[in-house]
Amino acid sequence: MKDYKVNEIRNLGFFGHGGCGKTSICESLLFTMKQNNRLGSVDAGSSLLDYDEDEIARKISINLALGYGEYRNTLINLVDAPGYADFFGNVISAVRAVDAAVVVIDATSGVEVGTEMAWRRLDDAGLPRVIFINKLTKENTKFAVVAEEVRKVFGTKVTPVYLPIGSEAGLKGAVDLLNDKAYVYENGTRKEVPVPEELKGEIAQWKERLIEAAAEVDETLMEKFLEGQEISPEEMRRAVRQGIKAGTVYPLLGGDALTQVGVDLILELAVDVLPSPAEMPPVKGKAPATGEEILVSPDPDGPVCALVFKTISEAHIGDMHYVRIFRGRLESGMVVINGTTQREEKINQIYIVKGKERSETNRLTTGMIGALVKLKETHTGDTLADKKEPVRLAPIEFPKPSISVAIVPQSKGDEERVSNGLARLHEEDPTFSYEYNAELGQQLINGMGELHLDVIVGRLKRRFDVNVELVKPRIPYRETITKKAEAQGKHKKQTGGRGQYGDVWLRIEPLPRGTGFQFVDEIYGGAIPGKFIPSVEKGVVEAMEKGVLAGYRMMDIKATVYDGSYHEVDSSDIAFKIAAGLAFKNACEKAGVVLLEPIMNVEITVPDRFTGDVMGDLNARRGRIMGMEAQGGLQVIKAQVPLAEMYKYSNSLRSMTQGRGYFTMEFDHYEEVPREIAQKIIEEAKRAKEEARE
Repeated sequence: MKDYKVNEIRNLGFFGHGGCGKTSICESLLFTMKQNNRLGSVDAGSSLLDYDEDEIARKISINLALGYGEYRNTLINLVDAPGYADFFGNVISAVRAVDAAVVVIDATSGVEVGTEMAWRRLDDAGLPRVIFINKLTKENTKFAVVAEEVRKVFGTKVTPVYLPIGSEAGLKGAVDLLNDKAYVYENGTRKEVPVPEELKGEIAQWKERLIEAAAEVDETLMEKFLEGQEISPEEMRRAVRQGIKAGTVYPLLGGDALTQVGVDLILELAVDVLPSPAEMPPVKGKAPATGEEILVSPDPDGPVCALVFKTISEAHIGDMHYVRIFRGRLESGMVVINGTTQREEKINQIYIVKGKERSETNRLTTGMIGALVKLKETHTGDTLADKKEPVRLAPIEFPKPSISVAIVPQSKGDEERVSNGLARLHEEDPTFSYEYNAELGQQLINGMGELHLDVIVGRLKRRFDVNVELVKPRIPYRETITKKAEAQGKHKKQTGGRGQYGDVWLRIEPLPRGTGFQFVDEIYGGAIPGKFIPSVEKGVVEAMEKGVLAGYRMMDIKATVYDGSYHEVDSSDIAFKIAAGLAFKNACEKAGVVLLEPIMNVEITVPDRFTGDVMGDLNARRGRIMGMEAQGGLQVIKAQVPLAEMYKYSNSLRSMTQGRGYFTMEFDHYEEVPREIAQKIIEEAKRAKEEARE
């Protein structure tokens, strides 16, 4: 690859709801830039960017993908992010790598949940945006209608810069409001034509809005506009460029990825009005040793600073780390320092990446995106920097997993391979995690949704040759008491020689939910010697671990030892521990023990028309609706739902909302299980114990 100056680079990220056509647009752009000798197709399985087996089989993007090409002497890097909420971690990674975003909207569906999720993330990052309305060749699609919906959701800063010529099956070109030109497409090739007379009224109307938006950051242009003076295309481009950087203009255009109408105009916008890395504000970092803030400016001659924004695992080369260079240059043979771990890393091979294809290069300069291999201790979110000027950029904050499933290896002896595979998969996808839960006795895998975990299990089988069975995770129920009670526990054993003797009187009482456990020593006059008191506490704690109703851990109990007796010879730590356990169980028989279940805070984001179905379903799951708030064109339903009722909820939500809803879930508190449900849980626990004994 030839050397590009920083102002000759554009880094574009593609974001939007699943199925809106982001990958097809990127395929069209790569074809336009002659990076592929045929137009890749997601549906046909020939996409350059969706090359993973799961992506080909499911016909959706699962991984973040990279592509690049040259257009008008400018290096264009493409970062294609998945649209489904299950793979939102890739969106977060992509936002950190790019300088501008192309937000893609399906003309048949309008602004969807995934679009709004990505938009909020782009807002947080302050990234310039272009909006592309795709699939305008479909029936019953109108650019003006979708444009008004987009402006309603995202504000009047959204302003068309290209207007389509024709509609539905007759879509054939676009009018360029910035340059007063018109184009039509024949077999994907664009040619200039006279501006259609019938569109001149609409052109004037939208051009006025565009000038108003651009004039907000250009006083001279505003004066000319108010005085009715003619504004040149060069003045328009300059003002729109300033408006995009300032966040006062979001250019809107439309077309169709499959017929390629209007898609290449994204490249024209990228070169003409979207910012290069040189125009982006400095990135904030910290000195690892002192925590002092450091501003990393896009200086090609400065000390190197690069962010690892994504890790993928390749069969023959191991982990491959995608990096964005924010300052300086990264060259093969260099030794840099990892600002996170403070360990040195030697840069070996460097690649530029186009889908699954990669080409070796000697260096990556400021603004470029590439890949590194054979790094020893570097992970997603780490910063690689010059040893003399170490810096750590802000780590990438990934969302926490919202669902869990238990897995069981189908073959004995596969546990180690399963563990190794899960570790590798977590490395490339931080939104996936795993743990062995000793309390439940299950290996749990945690992710963003059922689809996410289904993909993880498929990769486990394909890459690491292990088959696992998915089973329902056990619910970590708890037990507690509802009233105060007292009881004695005496352990006395005489078998010749030294015996065992411990005598404990215990008072237990309930504590407010979430308090935990309190132990109080109220022994006076040496009824139990002080040296045995810790053993009494230990006996109570061990008894609480085993529970009394269904074998679940007990919580929110205050236990007070207030009396007892001892034997000068036969008393011991073990005797008092056993006696305390007996006293606790005896007291529980009078203390009204109940079963508790985990209650989750759930937030469901759905289009307005699905709220009734979703709320009805939540009520059927014993959920409590806590509130609802509008968020753009969507509704966010806040509820508290028992964890036991949330198994496979994302599948149900997808079905109820035609794939347009998503949810997040996190633990909030424990609550008493309704009596009839508790009885079933207790009976199941007893049966399981009996089966285990057999």
